Amino acid sequence: MLKNAILSVVAVAVLIGVGAVLPRMVNPYLFQILILCGINITLAVSLNLINGFTGQFSIGHAGFMAIGGYTSAALTYYLGPHVLAGVAGDGAAATVAGQAFFILSLLAGGAASAVAGFLVGLPSLRLRGDYLAIVTLGFGEIIRVAILNIDAIGGARGFTDIPRYTTFFWVAFFALVTVVFVRNIMSSSHGRAFLSVREDEIAAEALGINTTNYKVMAFVIGAFFAGVAGGLFGHYLMYLHTNSFTFMKSFEVVIMVVLGGMGSITGSVIAAVILTILPEALRPVKEYRMVIYSALLIFLMIARPQGLLGMRELSLSTFRGLKLGGARKSQAGGAKRAL
Repeated sequence: MLKNAILSVVAVAVLIGVGAVLPRMVNPYLFQILILCGINITLAVSLNLINGFTGQFSIGHAGFMAIGGYTSAALTYYLGPHVLAGVAGDGAAATVAGQAFFILSLLAGGAASAVAGFLVGLPSLRLRGDYLAIVTLGFGEIIRVAILNIDAIGGARGFTDIPRYTTFFWVAFFALVTVVFVRNIMSSSHGRAFLSVREDEIAAEALGINTTNYKVMAFVIGAFFAGVAGGLFGHYLMYLHTNSFTFMKSFEVVIMVVLGGMGSITGSVIAAVILTILPEALRPVKEYRMVIYSALLIFLMIARPQGLLGMRELSLSTFRGLKLGGARKSQAGGAKRAL
């Protein structure tokens, strides 16, 4: 317990230091790509809990992201000035109060997304496979169209003048929290229940596992972190529009999960980084950018249909094992040659 607390303090201190130095060392364009990488990591890992570990097929993650983004932005835009009016004159106090209110707005956005995940998940998660995918896709589109008709949050014009509270520290912090939370829950008895639902739902029910509850739980947790990612996204760009939350965004996150490996947290992290950087790296050949991007994805999925890591996780012990394995092989080869 003490070791985990020390590691947490060290990790937060490192993130604070990197967050303070990085914006001065990296140009704004590259810095924005890093921010988007962190947000996509949160989205991919949270969706992996639903699609990879629990075995469901959700393609409405952009809808939960939109709910969280617009909810948190509305709170900081409408309530923020009134809440922070008392500390407006004090620079340090105003900064701390603003960041505290920002975190509360992110959590509120995540909570709103979690409630939406529960309301959608409870009736629809009795469905399976393609039917569930159609329901979640329809939910995402319903949310997008509903936002287009709410003038208080910009409607079709988009939500402008959102205060910029998102920093590298908060993006990295919530990405790390998402990874650690999903890893810990999958290491618990609940994680084994999630996996049993994925492997054989009928057998899991026969063993007394309430599969509907666990599917709804996965949906609620995944939606919460998607809402937080939406809040970070809106408070960095200072603008939200429904065009950022179409079904193509949901497909993009699904591709990250599939490419990284269904059921691999580190695979989702790696794929999120690759698929965020790749379109920008191909920007110099903009005429053929999407063709090359699509061809690379098709090639990767043909070469590795199970994803980059499958269901495995990368860790320091993995690399030590590879090194020791190579050493053992060389020793065995030397022994054979000596004989």
